[in-house]
This record gives sequence, structure tokens and C-alpha cells, in this order.
Amino acid sequence: MNRHKVALVLGSFAGLIHLVWSVAIALGFAQPWLNFVYNIHSLNNPFVVAPFNLTRSVVLIVVTFLVGYMFGYVFATLWHKIYR
Repeated sequence: MNRHKVALVLGSFAGLIHLVWSVAIALGFAQPWLNFVYNIHSLNNPFVVAPFNLTRSVVLIVVTFLVGYMFGYVFATLWHKIYR
């Protein structure tokens, strides 16, 4: 298992999820989706989605990519140490 590849896959997946979320905010789908998800869990939604902000969205995507990369790298490193 290549540490860098695992880290890239996990980081890219985390970034992609947040890219989709940012697009949903920009298109106005985020609040109805959040309301739906809370509703099907029999919960009241206490959150209001803020207006789309490009800078905030880019920071969100970059940070989640980096955190996902870090977790992927740590996971692959532990995997190598445990299963060698």
C-alpha cells in the first residue's frame, strides 16, 4: 500500500464531498437538502446555510483535502507498521 496514493485518494474524496457541498450552496440546494436530511431522522434543523462565498468554499475544500490527506497517510503508515 503506497502511503502517498492512499493519502491522495482519501484527501481527494474529502475534497470532492466538500466541492459538491459548495456547489449545492451556490445553486441554492443546500438548505432544502439539510432540511430533508434532518426531517427523515425525525429532527428539527437548527442550522441555516450561509450565503455562498467563493473564498470560504475554496478554503473549505483545501482544508478538507489536507486533513483527508493527513488521515490517509497516517492510516497507510499504521497499516505498514501493523501488517509487515
